[in-house]
Amino acid sequence: MISKTMAKKLSDQINREFYSAYLYLSFSTEAEGMNLRGAAAWFLAKHGEEMTHAMKMRRYLLDQEAQVELGGIDAPPEKSGTILAMFEQTLEHERSVTAHINDLVDHALGEKDHATDIFLHWFVTEQIEEEATVNDILGRLRLFGDQGQGLLMIDNELATAAQAIQQAA
Repeated sequence: MISKTMAKKLSDQINREFYSAYLYLSFSTEAEGMNLRGAAAWFLAKHGEEMTHAMKMRRYLLDQEAQVELGGIDAPPEKSGTILAMFEQTLEHERSVTAHINDLVDHALGEKDHATDIFLHWFVTEQIEEEATVNDILGRLRLFGDQGQGLLMIDNELATAAQAIQQAA
């Protein structure tokens, strides 16, 4: 059985996942306003992924007969200004999520909660992929620029990536 402390920590992570979804919805809206439909679709697909993460944790807590505590979700930042800034913020955010997931794993191990530890392995792997993907996008934005033809090329790539994300869901 899962401890109340572990359940609370997972509930807190559910709220962080909802914030992540909200952040990506904000970025999608901003990108759409910049006529960057590929980036908008990519961020919207990420919004869906984050909602799925939250619901996966919710289901786990319910299956463990634990309390799910939902809290308020902070508003995302106003505007980033550029697509490069959005992806820099995305990487910073994903690194923060990784740190929280690692803390959850550490806590589960400390409690000898093997079920939660095993459950969290999927999220550890997911965070490796998330950071690598954003690093790759940032590398291309820095190489080709976030204006003109370089931005158009990256926006088209993001549209294709968004379709792949949605098909995998």
